[in-house]
Amino acid sequence: MTSRTAGKLALTGLLLGGLAPVAQAADEATISSGDTAWLITASALVLFMTLPGLALFYGGLVRAKNVLSVLMQCFAIASVMTLLWVVYGYSVAFSTGGMEQGVFNLNSLVGGVGGMFLRGIGPDSVSGTIPEAVFVMFQMTFAIITPALIVGAFAERMKFKAMMLFSVIWFTFSYLPVCHMAWAGDGSLFGDLWGVLDFAGGTVVHINAGIAGLVACIMVGKRLGYGREPIPPHS
Repeated sequence: MTSRTAGKLALTGLLLGGLAPVAQAADEATISSGDTAWLITASALVLFMTLPGLALFYGGLVRAKNVLSVLMQCFAIASVMTLLWVVYGYSVAFSTGGMEQGVFNLNSLVGGVGGMFLRGIGPDSVSGTIPEAVFVMFQMTFAIITPALIVGAFAERMKFKAMMLFSVIWFTFSYLPVCHMAWAGDGSLFGDLWGVLDFAGGTVVHINAGIAGLVACIMVGKRLGYGREPIPPHS
């Protein structure tokens, strides 16, 4: 009787040991409703930071005659960056092809274009514990607000066409590579090889946009009449 009991216990242990990897894989692929709901909420909050938040904030800092111009710039950036993010932005920022933990190569600096137009992302695609489509949307809101932050550096001093051209070029050659290097995971230059921890965008968003804004306002120069006549804010 004792031997039978021991045999059953041993068989049970083997079965549980064999099922453990399966259970672990199932847990890894399980979508968390709480995580998903919170990330959707966070995406809406970040979007509201840009529209109308940032647009109204910058609009209140400029003169009355330039309020509509600043509002238009923020709305236009949001529209264009949304399109660029879907076309190639997400792929360049988060594709992991050719990346290997602890190994530096070209893919440590920038992603590829194999996922253009969100190719390969379907209803069953998962990123951690959330649907990948939700992750795409969440990251898109940061891709929107980051170039919009720079608008305040050259407000009232840059034409609309020049501003949009600058935003597209900067998004492509500055934001996307920095985002990839910090947040793309194993094999990325900042996040993996250098051990940088950027939980809220201090590097990808704030330092990145801050340096761009500093360079832009230096290149554009002072406002006409700066220091000689009052330049009161609209609000």
